[in-house]
Amino acid sequence: MIARVLALLATTLVVGAVHAAPEPFQTRADVRTFIDEMVQRHGFVAEELEFLFSRARSRDAVLRAIAPPKAPRERSWITYRERFVNDTRIRGGTAFWSRHARTLARAAREHGVPEEIIVAIIGVETLYGRQTGGFRVVDSLATLAFDYPPRAAFFRSELEQYLLLARDEAFDVFSVKGSYAGAIGIPQFMPGSIRRYAVDYDGNAKIDLRGSPVDAIGSVANFLRLHGWQRGEPIWAPARVNGESHRALLEAGIRPATRVAELRGVEVAPGITLSPDARVALIALESPGAKTEYRLGLENFYVLTRYNRSSLYASAVADLAAALRAARRTRRP
Repeated sequence: MIARVLALLATTLVVGAVHAAPEPFQTRADVRTFIDEMVQRHGFVAEELEFLFSRARSRDAVLRAIAPPKAPRERSWITYRERFVNDTRIRGGTAFWSRHARTLARAAREHGVPEEIIVAIIGVETLYGRQTGGFRVVDSLATLAFDYPPRAAFFRSELEQYLLLARDEAFDVFSVKGSYAGAIGIPQFMPGSIRRYAVDYDGNAKIDLRGSPVDAIGSVANFLRLHGWQRGEPIWAPARVNGESHRALLEAGIRPATRVAELRGVEVAPGITLSPDARVALIALESPGAKTEYRLGLENFYVLTRYNRSSLYASAVADLAAALRAARRTRRP
């Protein structure tokens, strides 16, 4: 099986001309170690992996995309929010919801994740499948695994998962394109997430996150459920802060660990009721020249950050979801 799959890679791998890296992957000691590990752990054939790495390329564009800016600008929640909560994504999201209403309703029923949350994640990630990335995934993952030391261990793990995925599903590793970080398909799953959380939701005995919105919907819902999504529970609540004691809550991070009854220097906004025993995290959404917006993130907010570990991301998904729900409600006959 291994030989047949990688033989397929050998005969179908050319996708446009590429420039050779200064030092080919297959000659490098760190790549050689990785190959040896794949042989020992998973039974790959060394010669076939050497062949594969002789054709993978280290991409400067990937390293430029992932590198922190040399002169970082101040983070702005207002600017970030406007990128994702806008007319384009709301119109596209309501159309996507209408096209896939039955599937979304099924996912909400089976996994407990609201339709609007699933739609919002797909909207933020790829504009409902329109922007899934143009980098060869094998190049992105190899570049970050061997030429980006800050997160090399993570991307080596994802490269391992990608090669296992290709072997399991018998596809050409050079044929798949995705983000600069190696995320794939309509929901932008990393290879490890595909192997752990993706599902065949359209029942055709194949998981296809690149071509099947139905599989993408089911997989997003499954991911969130398995990360602890709480059916019917809120995501966040608006908050007000007083004095300086709230800063300790900010420093505690985004995992909800403080009971509402134990909050100091923080109040839930008027008109909002939370159980005194509910656990929350304090989120500060800052914008230069504007008043900071404070939110209390509950467990479902934290679950959203498992998809992308950013409080800005989770807040944008929640806000887009609310806008989509409101738009769909007003446009119904």
